[in-house]
Amino acid sequence: MAEGGRLAGRIAVITGASRGIGAAVARLFAAEGAHIVAVARTVGGLEELDDAIRAAGGTATLVPQDLTDFDAIDKLGAALHERYGRLDVLVGNAGVLGGLTPVGHIEPKVWDEALAINLTANYRLIRSLDPLLRRSDAGRAIFVSTGATRAPRAYWGTYGTTKIALEYLVLTWAAEIAKTNIKVNLVNPGATRTGMRAEAMPGEDPETLPAPEEIAPVFLDLAAPDCTRHGEIVNAQ
Repeated sequence: MAEGGRLAGRIAVITGASRGIGAAVARLFAAEGAHIVAVARTVGGLEELDDAIRAAGGTATLVPQDLTDFDAIDKLGAALHERYGRLDVLVGNAGVLGGLTPVGHIEPKVWDEALAINLTANYRLIRSLDPLLRRSDAGRAIFVSTGATRAPRAYWGTYGTTKIALEYLVLTWAAEIAKTNIKVNLVNPGATRTGMRAEAMPGEDPETLPAPEEIAPVFLDLAAPDCTRHGEIVNAQ
């Protein structure tokens, strides 16, 4: 861990941290000195992340948690308050594609899960962690959106709807806290070599896409105490 790193001494919660962009961001933040609170459903993936962070000299706390357990999100906020008294960085990265299908064919359970994970869980994270971010000298919150919100695409109704709603929610919150020490932004990663991208585009050669590690520095810039950007949707590519 870099003692003089850009996130030295910072506490960072990262959701969807067990793989893909979330894991890459967690490793980078840890290398820059942050203590990572890694949230994900997959215990094995979290343990692999923890091994990688510790091998590089960093530290992490693992939170194996399903974000649709909204009461657990409140308990996370309470636990962070008791242990640290503040939160410096929140990265709302967890998300699901929800399949690609005509709107009339979307299964209700698929719709409900996508709405819960992509939108409601992030609202609950804001609700639970806003007070802790306000206690930081430079609170930072970053959420993951998508280029699919720029214009409707056939079959992308579930994912696009939940993500454009997330954008509105986050940008509304940003407007409300403009006079605080918190800076809030969204990142559009673009086409990236992740499991979700492979699910959406199974015929695509993943080697033609940037790896999550190539996207992670954008998150670092937005998480750093010297970040001045606020209320923006930042394109990573």
